[in-house]
Amino acid sequence: MADKGFYLPEVLFEMRRVGRSVRVAAIDPITHTEVILVAPAKLSLNDMKRVAARKLVYVMSKKQAAAERDKKVKG
Repeated sequence: MADKGFYLPEVLFEMRRVGRSVRVAAIDPITHTEVILVAPAKLSLNDMKRVAARKLVYVMSKKQAAAERDKKVKG
């Protein structure tokens, strides 16, 4: 998946049913970044994976932007 300048060759997914919901974890094994979301159980598996992967890219881009901002401040 490529989005916002990120190439994710592999994303690990963990899904656990909790009542009427599913807890979805998406993990980038290279950076060890993990995001978690809760989705309705009626959502398709592909949709859960897509949303989790997009959230992972979002979080990684925020971390990268913060690191670049800190680097500029330290000069």
